[in-house]
Amino acid sequence: MTLPMLRRLLPVAILLLGLALFLLFGLERYFSFEMLSRHHAELASWVAGNIAAAALIFVLFYALAVAFSLPIAVVVTPVGGFLFGMWLGALLSVIGATLGSVAVFLAARTAFYDLFRARAGATLARLEDGFRRDSFNYLLFLRLVPVFPFWLVNIVPALLGMQLGPYALATLIGIVPGAVIYASVGASFGMLIERGERPDFGVIFEWHILLPLLGLAALSLLPVIYNRLRGGKAAP
Repeated sequence: MTLPMLRRLLPVAILLLGLALFLLFGLERYFSFEMLSRHHAELASWVAGNIAAAALIFVLFYALAVAFSLPIAVVVTPVGGFLFGMWLGALLSVIGATLGSVAVFLAARTAFYDLFRARAGATLARLEDGFRRDSFNYLLFLRLVPVFPFWLVNIVPALLGMQLGPYALATLIGIVPGAVIYASVGASFGMLIERGERPDFGVIFEWHILLPLLGLAALSLLPVIYNRLRGGKAAP
């Protein structure tokens, strides 16, 4: 393997190593509702007295969690709602998740785009052509529908040649609804802890919440459908 190839693979290798170490040492046990229940009073007190530093640490931690694809995002956003309130918690979560997604996108594009393009050849060229025309709307759709793995949606646009600007903007907008929902769940943590109850992290899949998200996702594809119909009418 050549030195340039090693340099291209280094960012992805670092991200994969971080994930492997996290799983190997079982660090996910420190990021659970049970752990928060034990230390919620001290944590809330420190955040209240150091709000700016706490917000910065939270954003950086969230960015690292997404960049390393750690399986704790479903807990981190609610914790943001608990510590900072629903709206500020959602905002900080969106910023952190977007920064982490951008890191994964850049690492994947640096490491795999040229290799993927060389292997796929004409097939990739056709996929790229179709995706790039409406890449913003396609990605917005994928972000709004809460069934696609977040880490996978971070990588696929990089392999299909999407530009960084539209990728970051579509990610920023597309994760807002989910962030608000999960932050609202976290805002009720204090009450749940007092009652000895557990939060429902599957709330986003309840129909009264899922259907509006699917409706927003469908709306995001309307420009794509319109362009396709207009293109078909314009064809000889």
